[in-house]
Amino acid sequence: MSLPLNPAMAATFAPPVMEARRWLDGVSFPADRPLLNVSQAAPVDPPPDGLRQALAEAALNNPAAHLYGPVLGLPDLRAEVATQWSAAYGGAIAADEVAITQGCNQAFCAALATLAGAGDEVILPTPWYFNHKMWLDQQGMKAVPLPTGERLIPDAGAASQLITPRTRAIVLVSPNNPGGVEYPAETLRAFFDLARAKGIALIVDETYRDFDARSGAPHDLFTDDDWRGTLIQLYSFSKAYRLTGHRVGAIVADRARLAQVEKFQDCVAICPSQLGQIGALWGMRNLSQWVAGERDEILARRAAMSAAFADLPGWRILGCGAYFAYVEQTTGVASPDLAKRLVREAGVLMLPGTMFMPSDDPRAARQMRIAFANVDRQGIAELAQRLASWRA
Repeated sequence: MSLPLNPAMAATFAPPVMEARRWLDGVSFPADRPLLNVSQAAPVDPPPDGLRQALAEAALNNPAAHLYGPVLGLPDLRAEVATQWSAAYGGAIAADEVAITQGCNQAFCAALATLAGAGDEVILPTPWYFNHKMWLDQQGMKAVPLPTGERLIPDAGAASQLITPRTRAIVLVSPNNPGGVEYPAETLRAFFDLARAKGIALIVDETYRDFDARSGAPHDLFTDDDWRGTLIQLYSFSKAYRLTGHRVGAIVADRARLAQVEKFQDCVAICPSQLGQIGALWGMRNLSQWVAGERDEILARRAAMSAAFADLPGWRILGCGAYFAYVEQTTGVASPDLAKRLVREAGVLMLPGTMFMPSDDPRAARQMRIAFANVDRQGIAELAQRLASWRA
């Protein structure tokens, strides 16, 4: 006898990164050609020493670090985000318009839980971030794909044609996962104006904002006095401060929205990790120059990626930025099969475009995502060499 299974959960695809890791089972890699793992976008090193020392001191000397905290996060961290974001974006954000979550994925889930229910629709540009699609599927919500074309930049005019009475939100990720592209400020403004006119939410996931190649604010949405009630911004502390295992994210939204988020958080997490928040706050106050150096390194890897693939036979970059390159391959092998073969035959683990696209989109079979932030510039050169040497 088997227990019941929620049909929405049963219809949700398996976690792509975990599926890809299973392709490594039974495969050995020689010492002179170790695995190049460009499948997951996450720092592979721990936080810098100062941040780790702050975490250790809090664990030893701060009893509150081991107790429940406020559901929407530590007041000092919420205030720091509000202060720094107000300065960075040239707008006015209050501390009680910030909520801290257990990572940015949870921020997305919390925001959607307050906006939509089963049968409602959410517009996702394609290629999409697979966890966004997974959450909508699990909740019985309909993900409405918005194709982005060759430049991987979504168009607000095209999105307007997809809006129905069941549409509750449009989701944008910039810099983009998986596409790597940085959305122009005018693109974000056009989507904001569309969402406000239609009475739906615009969710902007800025997980990778610390690695944007542009200087200054990437958009002016917070300078608009009417951002509240339309804009919901998401952020992750994981990438900038290497806090992936501590799970710390943030939501910026109006107070009424966060009152609903509090209900969600109280049921799924009670409160965010205290130690993670302490680390994030220390990082915000002490690591600005260190983060600038991390950004410089990522931008150097981005340049190395573009150069290495500029004339690589059978491969073409569609988008490149932050942690990712999204590429088209013309090997004649469908991307899911190619991804598995590259593990065994080239010692390379990357994700196929089918993990980021609707199942009926033929472009997916020619596309791949490369998380180049996981390898240094020498590793990027080695990656290009292995792909150039591989034959179908």
